[in-house]
Amino acid sequence: MEETSPMGPEPQDDELYEHYSFTASEGQEPLRVDKFLMNFVENATRSKIQKAAKNGSIEVNGKVVKQNYKVKARDVVRVLFEHPPYEYLLTPEDLPLEIVYEDNEVLVVNKAAGMVVHPGHGNYSGTLINALIYHFENLPNNSSDRPGLVHRIDKDTSGLLVIAKTEQAMTHLSKQFFDKSTEREYVALVWGNVEDDEGTIEGNIGRHPKNRLQNTVYYGDEADQGKPAVTHYKVIERLGYVTLVSCKLETGRTHQIRVHMKHIGHTLFNDERYGGNAILKGTSFTKYKQFVDNCFKILPRQALHAKTLGFVHPSTGKLMRFEAPIPEDMTACIEKWQTYATHQQ
Repeated sequence: MEETSPMGPEPQDDELYEHYSFTASEGQEPLRVDKFLMNFVENATRSKIQKAAKNGSIEVNGKVVKQNYKVKARDVVRVLFEHPPYEYLLTPEDLPLEIVYEDNEVLVVNKAAGMVVHPGHGNYSGTLINALIYHFENLPNNSSDRPGLVHRIDKDTSGLLVIAKTEQAMTHLSKQFFDKSTEREYVALVWGNVEDDEGTIEGNIGRHPKNRLQNTVYYGDEADQGKPAVTHYKVIERLGYVTLVSCKLETGRTHQIRVHMKHIGHTLFNDERYGGNAILKGTSFTKYKQFVDNCFKILPRQALHAKTLGFVHPSTGKLMRFEAPIPEDMTACIEKWQTYATHQQ
């Protein structure tokens, strides 16, 4: 059996996949592909491999196969998993954490933009989890074996996350997110003048069929290709060619606000992955282009901040509500647009 090193990923922001490619040796006796992979992929569990097969993530000689396919000599077997095996080799790292609240059961942190929440391809250090396991011992694992993690936000999104410190807290908080009873409000700067003062975006979200780095909205006959997602938005301030909005999440899909706002024609400002790092609204004047480029430099990421987080405390039953101020890079960008909009009027 020849093994190649892990191949290029097809990442979906923090939900990353890692490819492996194995070539069965000349002497390979016919063997079910799930058993074959159990022998060769370190830390692979049967359920993990079966899930990969069910998702159409196992290929032999370029064709998707079921878990009962029999691997033969010289077959090339490729597989992607939701969680790279490296995640099991978590290294505690003394990284700064902005702790907003802490008791024996829960921890609320204000994550800086640029910090990945959990390890994945290309990011095996410097993540929030590396910091958490350095500062806290015996954090409970979630269903994906990630210590303390109840929910997550994208790397370049700043803002609030709740971390579970006990098994009971993990179960209790995870159920609240599943039942959609938590409060999550984000502030976003989006391209264009959002017509309605408030509205609700409903549209199933799934992976984009052509661009594997993006998600997209599926509806009509294709709705079952995505998972249900609901975003409520409200205009905070209209700033000419951009709008400052508040978004409240009913569901928590990967890139939900980014995908939903793009879907209604208002891509997030400087969201490179979804095309918001181009000038999508405005004039063709050189001066305007220069102004926008300056805004991009001030805020070199998507303009999205997880501002408010509310949940019921796992043991006291008390409603907890936290707010994190909009960070400086985003504030500076908003202020530039406010000045620009005033001049335009």
